[in-house]
Amino acid sequence: MPALIPTDFTARVTWLGVNRDRDAALKTEPLEDMHLTFAGLRAESHSGLTRASCSRVRSQYPVGTEIRNTRQLSVMSAEDLAAIADAMALDRLDPALVGASLVVDGIPDFSHVPPSSRLLDEASGACLVVDMENRPCMLPAKPIETVHPGRGRNFKTAAKTRRGVTAWVEREGVIRIGASLRLHIPDQPAWPHLDAARSGGAVA
Repeated sequence: MPALIPTDFTARVTWLGVNRDRDAALKTEPLEDMHLTFAGLRAESHSGLTRASCSRVRSQYPVGTEIRNTRQLSVMSAEDLAAIADAMALDRLDPALVGASLVVDGIPDFSHVPPSSRLLDEASGACLVVDMENRPCMLPAKPIETVHPGRGRNFKTAAKTRRGVTAWVEREGVIRIGASLRLHIPDQPAWPHLDAARSGGAVA
């Protein structure tokens, strides 16, 4: 039996971007197409089959530990970006300012699609695996501040539950502006002990 279910939900790619030097700046620059390998986007500073662990997984590893790179790309939805902009009292928030790799539209509540879902470009065959929700931080505050003075500090709060997801490449291929990505979800029910696990309680 297949472990993944093709759904009728599709996302249209509305924006693509690359960060060539993460140490220099978070901001990404627009692209028309994205040639993806198993290591991600070759020119992207977040590419690679492995990466140094960061504070987001410090409960599992000391910071700087070499681990599998499941954060090759940052994917956001146009709907979430619009909601963030509205919460920040902005007409529009440029995805480049928040370091987005891809922006898609058409999938509701995109930031909470199930982990291990696939976004499959049925035309090119390229496929992304959703790792998990991307938690907002203060890093985008500086680039936002340069364009919208006085608003950068509001990003983290405005982006809570709307920051999109991190993803990695399962199948190589090209994704272009305007491409349609079909959502495939795991054929697995939600674990009934999530609340207990999150609160630190024991599973009966």
